[in-house]
Amino acid sequence: MNEPVIAIYDIGKTNKKLLLYDRKYQIVHQDQINLPETVDDDGYPCEDIEKTSQWVKKSFKAIKKNKKFAICALNISAYGASFVHLNERGQPATPLYNYLKPYPEGLAEQLYDQYGGEEKFTRHTASPRLGMLNSGLQLYWLKHHKPEMYRTIWRSLHLPQYFAYLIHGKCFNEITSLGCHTALWDFSRDRSHDWVYAEKIDTTLPPVVSTHSYEMISNNNSNTLCGVGIHDSSASLVPYLLAFEESFMLLSSGTWNITLNPFNEEPLTNEELRKDCLQYINYRGVSVKASRILMGREHDYQEARLAEHFNKSSDYHRSIIPDKELLERIASSDHKERHFYPQTMQQTGPLPNFVGPPTDLDQFSSYKEAYHQLILDLVEMQAISMKLVTSQTPPKKVFISGGFCANQLFMRLLAAHFPDIQFYTTELDNASALGAALVMHRHWNRGESIDHLFQFQEIQPMNIDALTAYSFAKMK
Repeated sequence: MNEPVIAIYDIGKTNKKLLLYDRKYQIVHQDQINLPETVDDDGYPCEDIEKTSQWVKKSFKAIKKNKKFAICALNISAYGASFVHLNERGQPATPLYNYLKPYPEGLAEQLYDQYGGEEKFTRHTASPRLGMLNSGLQLYWLKHHKPEMYRTIWRSLHLPQYFAYLIHGKCFNEITSLGCHTALWDFSRDRSHDWVYAEKIDTTLPPVVSTHSYEMISNNNSNTLCGVGIHDSSASLVPYLLAFEESFMLLSSGTWNITLNPFNEEPLTNEELRKDCLQYINYRGVSVKASRILMGREHDYQEARLAEHFNKSSDYHRSIIPDKELLERIASSDHKERHFYPQTMQQTGPLPNFVGPPTDLDQFSSYKEAYHQLILDLVEMQAISMKLVTSQTPPKKVFISGGFCANQLFMRLLAAHFPDIQFYTTELDNASALGAALVMHRHWNRGESIDHLFQFQEIQPMNIDALTAYSFAKMK
């Protein structure tokens, strides 16, 4: 008998995966591919949407023929800030423009000035000024800089909804994609922003639907429930929202450390926007306040300096064991010249304009000492970022996922900054794919419990007496 499964496409910028989950949400099949980039019509690197589309269609066709599985449901998790623009034949009318592509000088100002000024515009749309990362500004750019190409656009779909369209053939505008720093949604009015109508951008955008929506497609004399897709950051939050009713925050760590607080619905302030805060809309249609900091890149840059200076391997920091006495000595020190100042975070994070001189590593007697100083300072920056979205009623728990979970020194020091909050690391693999599956749970798998999916390990804070007096303000 064919095993009932849900198929999930998890589309990242580098890795593209097709995962099959059984009714217990265990992965029973996986297909993965890495595709080379191409260039857009301006010569800027971008994803090859044609090759990715071919892989999705080909892999879906193959899995339908696999007699081991019965595909009961399907959904898509994919990265945001990316539009696929379709012509009237339903085919891509433009390249898949890279969200890192530079935005033309003066064009964003033109939009902001016309619709209330930058502060008001970014606050109402909960979208810091991010250029192409504001996907709505991509449409504005096409309209004003490539009008002939713009006139060929029939529908504009965010990436998760485009790949769903490849399966079920319907065009939708899903709320988590729409509500992620797109500059399209007016959070103060809970509808599209005025500029969307005034510029007639709305004519290319399909109807807004909930994340739980689905289409029924025929599949080998049976039916498959096909979801409308979900933005990957919102997808990664779904398992936690389903598992816990009490307040929590999620710190998704990696190149960017992004703190998500689904229990803070307070409107963004101009100061929070300037400090790299924004709001998402989660799969329940509720706003989620978030802050971000370029922690992974800063760590890797500084760690590489240490490895070169002390003649250590690039992964030597993984062998460092937290040393409480050393941290007490460093935290109680007043030597400002020993601090590590941000070098790679310019114009981002909670300290967008703060840059200090490179630290003279000759001041340290060993790699171990320098690395403890580095992590102490990076954790201070991280704590500042997290406090921006903590709200007046702090959450009871913080869950940490991603690359920094392996760094015990970072984790235990961060927990020490918030003595009234319990910190946990999580072992949820493929969290965005799992989240995309779980939003379809009630449609295909209602009878199964998901409690077994959650295994957390509590982080024991390092009790450093001098930490309470140690402030980033001392570094300025």
